[in-house]
Amino acid sequence: MSSIAFVFPGQGSQAVGMGRELGEESPRWADASAALGFDLRRLCFEGPEAELLLTANTQPAILTVSIIALDALTAAGVRCGFVAGHSLGEYSALVAAGAMTFADAVRTVRARGQFMQEAVPPGEGAMAAVMGLDRTKIAEACLEAADSGQVQVANLNAPDQTVIAGTTAAVKRTAELCRARGAKRAVLLPVSAPFHSALLAPAARRLEAVLTPLPFRDLAVPLVTNVDAEPITEGSRLRDTLVRQVTSPVRWEEVVRRLVKEGASTFVEIGPGKVLSGLIKRIAPGVRILNVEDRASLAASLEALG
Repeated sequence: MSSIAFVFPGQGSQAVGMGRELGEESPRWADASAALGFDLRRLCFEGPEAELLLTANTQPAILTVSIIALDALTAAGVRCGFVAGHSLGEYSALVAAGAMTFADAVRTVRARGQFMQEAVPPGEGAMAAVMGLDRTKIAEACLEAADSGQVQVANLNAPDQTVIAGTTAAVKRTAELCRARGAKRAVLLPVSAPFHSALLAPAARRLEAVLTPLPFRDLAVPLVTNVDAEPITEGSRLRDTLVRQVTSPVRWEEVVRRLVKEGASTFVEIGPGKVLSGLIKRIAPGVRILNVEDRASLAASLEALG
């Protein structure tokens, strides 16, 4: 349906046990494990959590669980008019729109995770979420903290939530400045790298080499991209978009507003957790928000969609 947008979560939504209810016997596990060279199903179901939290494992795990949830939804006949995803979730969206094969996407995000992790030595990069502060003041704080290192806006998640990323000292200094400027909260995030910052330029270059030989098909439905917050359907534009995404801010608030402008009135978050549902509620209070991550949420969504 043209008024339905399927949206897919990014890193941070993972949890041991995810995917079991909807996909214990899904063939996607075998496909993913064959592409990766290890038993992804076992890692998702049993952990250990420390291994699941490694970026190179987290990314293919969330993508696989998201596509298993998508399979359950589309098996019931539900279709969408638009797709979008938050950071890593953009790859799930591309699989959903038919632009990438599932196996290519799994292999790519595994490499993407490794490249991101290796771009900055452990402990040298950080991210922080700033709540309840005008973005102009956040940008000013980033500039003021520049003498401590590199820092920039990384995620424009919702009107009251912005994430910054950069060198650890500069991120901590910016968080202090934001609190002094009146932020309700400014907290360091439990992440292993400064995602969506210029510090990840080495990862972007390595990812480009992986993406270049891949065949991208035109999308069956428009994707509203993280980097430009504009709808695209041409497969030929995807490599550039995905490479730029590594070092560019995720403009999630603008993505949601653009989807609403294009006619989306129902958003279905597909995959583990409900992070995006919470953000969408704050960005566009008038839309209907559903999610699919287990049997109960699938049943509730199918009932709501009639």
